This record gives sequence, C-alpha cells and structure tokens, in this order.
Amino acid sequence: MTSFLRTDRSRPVAIWLLVVAVFVLAMIVVGGATRLTDSGLSITEWKPVTGAIPPLSHADWMAEFELYKQIPQYAQVNAGMSLEAFQFIYWWEWGHRFLGRVLGLVFFVPLVVLSVRRAIPRRLWAPLAVIGALGALQGAVGWWMVASGLSERVSVAPERLMTHLGLAFALLGLLLWTALDAWSGAGRPAGDRAWTRRGAILIGLVYLQILLGALVAGNDAGFVYNDWPLMNGALVPDDYLKDTLWATLAHSQGATQLHHRLLGYVLFAYALWVAWVSARDVGLPSLARGLGVAAGVGIALQAVLGVVTLMAAAPLALGIAHQFAAAIVLAITVAFAWRISRA
Repeated sequence: MTSFLRTDRSRPVAIWLLVVAVFVLAMIVVGGATRLTDSGLSITEWKPVTGAIPPLSHADWMAEFELYKQIPQYAQVNAGMSLEAFQFIYWWEWGHRFLGRVLGLVFFVPLVVLSVRRAIPRRLWAPLAVIGALGALQGAVGWWMVASGLSERVSVAPERLMTHLGLAFALLGLLLWTALDAWSGAGRPAGDRAWTRRGAILIGLVYLQILLGALVAGNDAGFVYNDWPLMNGALVPDDYLKDTLWATLAHSQGATQLHHRLLGYVLFAYALWVAWVSARDVGLPSLARGLGVAAGVGIALQAVLGVVTLMAAAPLALGIAHQFAAAIVLAITVAFAWRISRA
C-alpha cells in the first residue's frame, strides 16, 4: 500500500482539520452570542481544568453569584439581578469555555493518533505547529480579555476583544487552507501573480473588516447611529474624535462604526470587481471562477445584512447571523485564494 508520506497527501488529516474548523466556527458563533447577551464577565475566575464542572448545587451557584457581585458590571449595570438572570448569562459563558475545551481535545487527540500512524505529511507539520500554538494562545488571550472587565470597566476592552476574535478567524482561515493542502497534496505555485495578489488582497480586506467589526462590537457601537447611509444625519458623527489617536481608533463609538462602514464600501466594490473579472477570465480553472463569483456575492450579501443589522439596532439573532456570515465569507475567500495560488 502506498504510504501517505510518499503521496504527500492525507485525506484523513484534511477531514480532521475540517472538523476542527467547524468547532472553531461554533466557537465564533457562541462567542458572538456571549458578547451580545453581555455574558462574558459572568465567570470571574480562570480555572482551565476544574472550571469544566459547572455549579452543581444551590450553594455553588450562590458562591459564583457572590463573585460576580464584586465586579463593576454587577454594581453599575446589573445591580439587583436575580439568581435566575445570573444563571442565564453564566451558562452562555460556561458553554463558550466548555466548547473551547472540547475543541482542544478535538485537535490534540487526533493529532496524536495520526502522528502515531504516520499519516501526516512532513510538509504539514509547520502549519500544524502554528495552529496548535495559536489555539493554546487563544485560551490565554480569552482570559486576558475577560480580566480587562473585572476591575475598572463594565465590559471587556475593545482592543482585547478584537485580538481574541481576530485570533479565532485567523485559526479558521489557517485550518481551511491547511485542510485543502492536505486533501490535494503539494501543488505547483501558480504562474499568474496578478491573480495571486488579488486573492491575498481580498483575504486581507475581509480580515481587516472583521477586526474593525470587533471594535464596533467591543464599543457597543452597533446600538448607536442606526440610520444609513448617514450617521444621525451627518457624514461624520459628532463624537468621532477622542482625546488621543488611540482612543479615537479603538474607543470611539462614532469612529469605530464609521471606519467599519468605510472599509465595507471598499471591500464591497473590490469583491464585486474580483467576481466580475473572475467570471470573464476563461483562463482560470472553473472552480476558481466559481469561488471568485461566490466570494463577491457573499460579501455583497454580508454588506446588506450588516446594514439591516445596524438599522435594527443589532438584535441578538441578526448580530449572530452577521458574525456567522463573516466566517462563511472568510472561508469562501480563503478557498478562492488557495485555488488561484496553485497551477
């Protein structure tokens, strides 16, 4: 039987990585729901092992509730909330953390099994090492984010939320790219540098737009300026400028929403142009042409969903849908860029 190492491909590895990617997508969706329900600060301690066990008795619940009562969010936002209301936000955060633990096992256990069976091509070890490192870092970054809201703030710091979400989307993209490589084997680099550059630009714009969206979420900027295309009737919001450049970029509701809108227009136009050029370039493989068109259509639909979500003041269902759609758009864009990077 021909070994996986000699064929330089491993479809079991590809399937495993796609399963891990689905779990990352679930983490993104549940994390979005956790944020939109203001549940992220309900668990005030980081217990990587024992934290997997939720409160099992009334006394356990009261102990967790007392810890929550000591942070500013309870005193300034949720003072007097009932135990039942606390349990609602607690379960969202616990579910998000528990899913992260499951994700770690889904990555690590098959990694060991596939390694023992020598089913992982050598060229894939470098990206797998990066994926593993980013996954481990994500847990620490998640707690770093939560810690920012436990003493002086009533919510997490927007830039830390952006870092946490940005890592999740980077993981998703790298998992998909590596899975495609594992499924298809090593390929020759494409000779058309123009198309390779277009794919890289498209991924970069989508990823940057996701980061700007995280700043919008971290500042609750989706709950203000809910008209479109203007912002309370103006091109530039009144509260655009803050005391410093960093405060304007990361902590201004008006600035973060305006930047997200402006890059959205650029991304919308560029994606439609790429889709149009892809459809007309008969020299492209049919799969690449289809993915180029799909990326353009997906980004256009995401832009419409973004406007609808904004004008509805970011209700839970639309907010989750918008974040889920961002992940799907990134996946399509990664697949497109991967295909046109290969001859």
